[in-house]
Amino acid sequence: MSNIEPIHYTIRLEPDMERFLFTGQTEILLHAGRPVTEIPLHAKELAFWECRLKVGEGSAECPFSFEPLKEELTVRLPVEMKGEIHLTLDFMGRINDKMAGFYRSRYALEGEERSIAVTQFQESDARRAFPCLDQPRHKATFDVEMIVDKGMVALSNMPVAEEEELGGGKRRLRFATTPKMSTYLLFFGVGDFEIIRDKSDARVRAATTPGMSEFAGLGLDLGRKSLLFCEEYFGIGYPLPKLDLIAVSDFAFGAMENWGAVTFRENLLLHFADITSKAGEQRIFEVIAHEIAHQWFGNLVTPSDWEYLWLNESFATLFGNRVVSHYHPDWEVWAQFLNADTNRALDRDAMKTTVPIEMPGGEKVAINEVTAPIIYDKGASILRQIESYLGQDAVQEGLRRYLQKHAYDCAASHHLWEALEEAAEKPVTQMMKGWIEQAGHPVVEVRREQDRLLLNQRRFTYMDEASESVWMIPVNVRLFDDKGGTREVTTLLDKEKGELDIGNDVVAYKVNAGQTGFYRVKYDDKDNLEQLGRLVSEKTLALEDRWGIQNDLFAFVKSGSISVPEYLEFLIHYRDEDAFLPLAGMAGSLFQTYLVMEGDRKEKAAALGRDLIRRLLERIGYEPGPGESHTTSMLRDQVLLPAVVYGVEEVADFAMSRFDDLMHGEPVHPDIMKSVMQAAAWTDRGEAFGWFKQRLAKAESEHERMNVLAALGSFQDKASIDHAREFILSEVPNRNKFVPICHMALNPKALPDMWEWYLAHLGALEQLHPIHYERIIAGVVPLGGLGRQKEVEEFLADYVREKGTAEDTIHLALEKLAIYTRMRGSAQES
Repeated sequence: MSNIEPIHYTIRLEPDMERFLFTGQTEILLHAGRPVTEIPLHAKELAFWECRLKVGEGSAECPFSFEPLKEELTVRLPVEMKGEIHLTLDFMGRINDKMAGFYRSRYALEGEERSIAVTQFQESDARRAFPCLDQPRHKATFDVEMIVDKGMVALSNMPVAEEEELGGGKRRLRFATTPKMSTYLLFFGVGDFEIIRDKSDARVRAATTPGMSEFAGLGLDLGRKSLLFCEEYFGIGYPLPKLDLIAVSDFAFGAMENWGAVTFRENLLLHFADITSKAGEQRIFEVIAHEIAHQWFGNLVTPSDWEYLWLNESFATLFGNRVVSHYHPDWEVWAQFLNADTNRALDRDAMKTTVPIEMPGGEKVAINEVTAPIIYDKGASILRQIESYLGQDAVQEGLRRYLQKHAYDCAASHHLWEALEEAAEKPVTQMMKGWIEQAGHPVVEVRREQDRLLLNQRRFTYMDEASESVWMIPVNVRLFDDKGGTREVTTLLDKEKGELDIGNDVVAYKVNAGQTGFYRVKYDDKDNLEQLGRLVSEKTLALEDRWGIQNDLFAFVKSGSISVPEYLEFLIHYRDEDAFLPLAGMAGSLFQTYLVMEGDRKEKAAALGRDLIRRLLERIGYEPGPGESHTTSMLRDQVLLPAVVYGVEEVADFAMSRFDDLMHGEPVHPDIMKSVMQAAAWTDRGEAFGWFKQRLAKAESEHERMNVLAALGSFQDKASIDHAREFILSEVPNRNKFVPICHMALNPKALPDMWEWYLAHLGALEQLHPIHYERIIAGVVPLGGLGRQKEVEEFLADYVREKGTAEDTIHLALEKLAIYTRMRGSAQES
């Protein structure tokens, strides 16, 4: 298809919202660089009636054939042609319920189920709605026309340019021509949308289902702020006349950056004052900022192939956080980024089954459980590392050059490196090729010899894996001298081994100072680790470094190079810790240890968890207080359920008293509402399930539904767990079934028979959206398979051979199971 390029599409659609069908006509103006006799187009789940070729003032019919397995429609031309080719195709499709292509999304209004129809085309589902060249490099302009019922609202990427009454209760809407863009960014939708406009920036609008627009005010405000930040940072104005933020109830992903018509799950756009927590509010801001950053990274400049998808997602992830940090510096956004994004990326990337950030994909590269932590989180973490090395000003200048040079066009990774290299005058290409094209990341092993540090790098994996990979690593080291002073030294470790002069007055050293580097650090000098422990206790180390030391140690537990008891013993240094980042990191590692271990090791983790949480809650209180910090509220919500699971009775009593308030219609603070519901499920006295069921049926907010769904996965009683599982499969909407199931996969009382339940209901689970089914596999197998590793491995090996479904996710889940099995076995041996 590289010889044939689209120039312009005119797409005419008439959706039937009663029968959920649509008729369509697509005119495609193409250009063939060499003589051709056939035009191959992408198409899927469409029925074609006729294809015509424009010949002078008339037209000629063209025969065509359709190969469903290849998703390819081949049009045969009457004569060999070169240059401009103008085709018209008539077709019909179904407004499906698959949350892909042109699909229907259900909502309730006054007890009645209604639907809107919207599109979701990334990565390769535009072909479900119209015939096209469905690869990002095939950019074109688009005209969209829709015939809709008179009372309905139609939306697309551009504003309505012309409206015509047709009679019979119908009208035709023609939208303005789009800029040159890829098919996956096209959007059209129809339904009873309510639309409100931002009062300060009329370009920004919100579209919701009826009755929901009153909750879109915060989203509008955040959208305007994000747009302003990006325009100023990138030095390029937003090129479209409008930016719609569209709330969709049935949505497989979090959001989608369609140019000028961004779609969101409702809980990631709408804000409910008495229900949305501080964490939920921040998540709304992050996602809106992420999608608006895409209007430049992905939309204005598009990856030339899916292997360069990271150019979209890594930058949007980084800038989503940057925008939030700009407007809310008190939220400790970059500390949260370390504990969430970087931690998730390091953990995923330590698997033998990891993938490079730049994945050779050709036709398709799916965003799923296997790839998302690499494309989004690792990519953003690497960008943060390169920014620390080059400097923020140089990076900003390089990004501006990149965007200006490739606007309305496509780009590959090397185009970005060249722009950054010109701006920074440093060897960016040589450095970044290793980080982007190689799978995995390094561990830097450090040993002191008098006044020198000897550095050795190798690839870090949890399970043994031979590798000769070498990275160019910017190494920052914080030195602590014998007079109480500190200084920082740096080097670029570009070979397997290196060394660094530190002087003879140093008593301790912390490698990867500030945790801006994407690598692990292993200290061969035990005396230095003891000194770092002392600095942790004294809180002399920066909070990022206190987090990094324990985070690296827990990674070494999972790799088998240190024992669980050694790790738990080191955590004593954090007994008086009071900062969000190290506390949040420890809390997560301890709970993971608790889930994996058995017997004394499990109780040791629980005892440490009880002590940590009791001390924390004594300091911050059980209830959110006026004026408390953003991260304090988030940390409290993180630890309340583990406290109850560990057996902290006073926390259980508090949670049940607040749940009683909820059941009697009394308000509970949004920042603890989810954890109160989960703790109530764990300590259920027989009344929680019925209340959850009623609350879910009456909930008008997706935020509230998500809280209840988390609680449904948190029961301790076996009968309640079974009841909840039955309810999930029969009553919870498909878009949300994975939520309580994944919470159950982290519930120590649900885990023992989680694998059997998965097998017994495999057919039903396979019907879910592929990305949701993969999340369930990734959740159930690693911990639910403990104690039965061979059985699980044999079943899933046969499953992959027979069905080929979720193969990469299954391999990842089995590797995690092997890691946890070894971790549990090593603890028993010790």
